[in-house]
Amino acid sequence: MASYDAGMVSTRTATADDAATLATLAAATFALACPPGTAQEHIDAFIAEHFTLDRFTGYLADPGRVLRLLVDDDDGTAIGYTMLVFGDPIDPDVRAAVSHHPTVELSKLYVLPAIHGAGGARTLMEATLDDARSRGVTSVWLGVNQQNARAIRFYGKSGFAIVGTKTFLVGPERHDDFVMEQVFGDALRQAQ
Repeated sequence: MASYDAGMVSTRTATADDAATLATLAAATFALACPPGTAQEHIDAFIAEHFTLDRFTGYLADPGRVLRLLVDDDDGTAIGYTMLVFGDPIDPDVRAAVSHHPTVELSKLYVLPAIHGAGGARTLMEATLDDARSRGVTSVWLGVNQQNARAIRFYGKSGFAIVGTKTFLVGPERHDDFVMEQVFGDALRQAQ
Protein backbone atom coordinates (compact mmCIF):
# COMPACT_ATOMS: atom_id res chain seq x y z
CA MET A 1 0.00 0.00 0.00
CA ALA A 2 1.57 3.25 -1.08
CA SER A 3 -0.83 5.74 0.50
CA TYR A 4 -4.44 6.25 1.42
CA ASP A 5 -6.69 8.57 3.36
CA ALA A 6 -9.00 7.91 6.28
CA GLY A 7 -11.99 7.86 3.91
CA MET A 8 -10.63 4.70 2.28
CA VAL A 9 -10.56 2.59 5.44
CA SER A 10 -13.11 0.96 7.67
CA THR A 11 -13.11 -1.10 10.82
CA ARG A 12 -14.71 -4.36 11.80
CA THR A 13 -14.75 -6.65 14.78
CA ALA A 14 -12.16 -9.38 14.39
CA THR A 15 -13.33 -12.99 14.25
CA ALA A 16 -11.67 -16.34 14.87
CA ASP A 17 -10.66 -16.39 11.19
CA ASP A 18 -8.47 -13.31 11.79
CA ALA A 19 -6.04 -14.87 14.31
CA ALA A 20 -3.20 -15.28 11.80
CA THR A 21 -3.71 -11.76 10.43
CA LEU A 22 -3.61 -10.32 13.95
CA ALA A 23 -0.44 -12.24 14.82
CA THR A 24 1.22 -10.89 11.68
CA LEU A 25 0.12 -7.31 12.41
CA ALA A 26 1.32 -7.60 16.02
CA ALA A 27 4.73 -8.86 14.94
CA ALA A 28 5.04 -6.02 12.43
CA THR A 29 4.03 -3.25 14.84
CA PHE A 30 5.05 -4.12 18.41
CA ALA A 31 8.54 -2.65 18.14
CA LEU A 32 6.96 0.75 17.39
CA ALA A 33 5.89 0.98 21.04
CA CYS A 34 9.32 0.16 22.45
CA PRO A 35 11.70 2.96 23.37
CA PRO A 36 14.92 3.45 21.41
CA GLY A 37 17.63 1.12 22.62
CA THR A 38 15.35 -1.81 23.41
CA ALA A 39 17.32 -4.92 22.47
CA GLN A 40 15.97 -6.54 19.30
CA GLU A 41 16.40 -9.97 20.89
CA HIS A 42 14.06 -8.94 23.73
CA ILE A 43 11.49 -7.57 21.27
CA ASP A 44 11.67 -10.78 19.22
CA ALA A 45 11.26 -12.95 22.34
CA PHE A 46 8.26 -10.87 23.49
CA ILE A 47 6.62 -11.26 20.08
CA ALA A 48 7.32 -15.01 20.05
CA GLU A 49 5.68 -15.39 23.45
CA HIS A 50 2.72 -13.01 23.28
CA PHE A 51 1.77 -12.59 19.62
CA THR A 52 1.47 -16.13 18.31
CA LEU A 53 -1.38 -17.66 16.37
CA ASP A 54 -2.36 -19.63 19.48
CA ARG A 55 -2.38 -16.49 21.64
CA PHE A 56 -4.59 -14.59 19.21
CA THR A 57 -6.88 -17.59 18.86
CA GLY A 58 -7.27 -17.47 22.64
CA TYR A 59 -7.74 -13.70 22.71
CA LEU A 60 -10.48 -13.94 20.09
CA ALA A 61 -12.27 -16.70 22.04
CA ASP A 62 -12.16 -14.73 25.31
CA PRO A 63 -15.50 -12.97 26.01
CA GLY A 64 -13.61 -10.43 28.11
CA ARG A 65 -11.76 -9.12 25.04
CA VAL A 66 -12.80 -7.30 21.89
CA LEU A 67 -10.42 -7.07 18.95
CA ARG A 68 -11.04 -4.72 16.03
CA LEU A 69 -9.31 -4.49 12.67
CA LEU A 70 -8.61 -1.44 10.53
CA VAL A 71 -9.01 -2.47 6.89
CA ASP A 72 -7.97 -0.85 3.60
CA ASP A 73 -11.23 -0.66 1.66
CA ASP A 74 -9.46 -0.95 -1.71
CA ASP A 75 -8.05 -4.43 -1.21
CA GLY A 76 -9.36 -5.66 2.17
CA THR A 77 -5.89 -5.74 3.73
CA ALA A 78 -5.78 -5.41 7.51
CA ILE A 79 -3.56 -2.43 8.35
CA GLY A 80 -4.13 -1.99 12.08
CA TYR A 81 -5.83 -3.43 15.13
CA THR A 82 -6.94 -2.79 18.68
CA MET A 83 -7.64 -5.00 21.66
CA LEU A 84 -9.83 -4.10 24.63
CA VAL A 85 -9.49 -6.12 27.84
CA PHE A 86 -12.48 -5.77 30.15
CA GLY A 87 -12.23 -6.01 33.92
CA ASP A 88 -10.58 -4.15 36.75
CA PRO A 89 -6.82 -3.61 36.45
CA ILE A 90 -4.58 -6.15 38.16
CA ASP A 91 -1.46 -3.97 38.33
CA PRO A 92 -1.49 -2.03 41.65
CA ASP A 93 -0.05 1.11 40.02
CA VAL A 94 -2.82 1.10 37.42
CA ARG A 95 -5.49 0.39 40.08
CA ALA A 96 -4.27 3.43 42.01
CA ALA A 97 -4.27 5.66 38.92
CA VAL A 98 -7.57 4.76 37.26
CA SER A 99 -10.38 6.74 38.86
CA HIS A 100 -13.59 5.52 37.21
CA HIS A 101 -15.06 2.03 37.22
CA PRO A 102 -16.09 -0.11 35.52
CA THR A 103 -13.14 0.38 33.20
CA VAL A 104 -11.51 -1.34 30.26
CA GLU A 105 -7.90 -1.50 29.13
CA LEU A 106 -7.03 -0.42 25.62
CA SER A 107 -4.28 -3.02 25.52
CA LYS A 108 -3.30 -2.61 21.89
CA LEU A 109 -3.71 0.07 19.24
CA TYR A 110 -1.32 -0.34 16.35
CA VAL A 111 -1.32 0.63 12.69
CA LEU A 112 1.33 -0.20 10.13
CA PRO A 113 4.08 2.45 9.93
CA ALA A 114 3.37 3.20 6.26
CA ILE A 115 0.00 4.70 7.19
CA HIS A 116 1.00 6.77 10.22
CA GLY A 117 -0.45 10.26 10.09
CA ALA A 118 -3.11 9.51 7.49
CA GLY A 119 -6.10 9.35 9.85
CA GLY A 120 -6.60 5.60 10.04
CA ALA A 121 -5.58 5.39 13.70
CA ARG A 122 -8.24 7.97 14.58
CA THR A 123 -10.89 5.96 12.73
CA LEU A 124 -9.78 2.84 14.58
CA MET A 125 -9.72 4.65 17.94
CA GLU A 126 -13.25 6.03 17.50
CA ALA A 127 -14.68 2.61 16.65
CA THR A 128 -12.82 1.03 19.58
CA LEU A 129 -14.13 3.63 22.03
CA ASP A 130 -17.63 2.91 20.71
CA ASP A 131 -17.01 -0.78 21.50
CA ALA A 132 -16.05 0.18 25.05
CA ARG A 133 -19.10 2.40 25.55
CA SER A 134 -21.39 -0.33 24.25
CA ARG A 135 -20.23 -2.59 27.09
CA GLY A 136 -21.18 -0.02 29.73
CA VAL A 137 -17.78 1.04 31.06
CA THR A 138 -17.23 4.54 32.41
CA SER A 139 -13.57 4.81 31.43
CA VAL A 140 -10.84 3.42 29.22
CA TRP A 141 -7.19 3.26 30.30
CA LEU A 142 -3.95 2.42 28.55
CA GLY A 143 -0.23 2.25 29.17
CA VAL A 144 2.18 4.06 26.85
CA ASN A 145 5.95 4.29 27.04
CA GLN A 146 7.03 7.64 28.44
CA GLN A 147 9.42 8.14 25.50
CA ASN A 148 6.75 7.56 22.86
CA ALA A 149 5.90 11.24 22.26
CA ARG A 150 3.97 10.54 19.05
CA ALA A 151 1.61 8.08 20.76
CA ILE A 152 1.20 10.30 23.82
CA ARG A 153 0.17 13.22 21.56
CA PHE A 154 -2.27 10.99 19.68
CA TYR A 155 -3.85 9.69 22.89
CA GLY A 156 -4.11 13.23 24.26
CA LYS A 157 -5.90 14.38 21.10
CA SER A 158 -8.18 11.35 21.47
CA GLY A 159 -9.33 12.45 24.93
CA PHE A 160 -6.92 10.61 27.23
CA ALA A 161 -5.05 12.27 30.11
CA ILE A 162 -2.01 11.08 32.05
CA VAL A 163 -3.18 9.84 35.46
CA GLY A 164 -0.20 7.83 36.71
CA THR A 165 2.76 5.61 35.88
CA LYS A 166 3.54 1.91 35.70
CA THR A 167 6.28 -0.38 34.47
CA PHE A 168 6.25 -2.74 31.50
CA LEU A 169 8.73 -5.55 30.93
CA VAL A 170 10.15 -6.51 27.56
CA GLY A 171 12.25 -9.48 28.53
CA PRO A 172 14.47 -8.31 31.38
CA GLU A 173 14.19 -4.66 30.34
CA ARG A 174 12.03 -2.45 32.55
CA HIS A 175 10.22 0.30 30.67
CA ASP A 176 8.50 3.28 32.28
CA ASP A 177 4.98 3.88 31.05
CA PHE A 178 2.41 6.57 31.61
CA VAL A 179 -1.07 5.39 32.54
CA MET A 180 -3.60 7.41 30.57
CA GLU A 181 -7.35 7.39 31.13
CA GLN A 182 -10.37 8.67 29.24
CA VAL A 183 -13.52 9.13 31.29
CA PHE A 184 -16.74 9.06 29.31
CA GLY A 185 -19.07 12.07 29.49
CA ASP A 186 -21.80 10.49 31.64
CA ALA A 187 -19.27 9.46 34.31
CA LEU A 188 -17.69 12.93 34.24
CA ARG A 189 -21.05 14.63 34.75
CA GLN A 190 -21.92 12.29 37.66
CA ALA A 191 -18.57 12.99 39.36
CA GLN A 192 -19.13 16.77 39.30
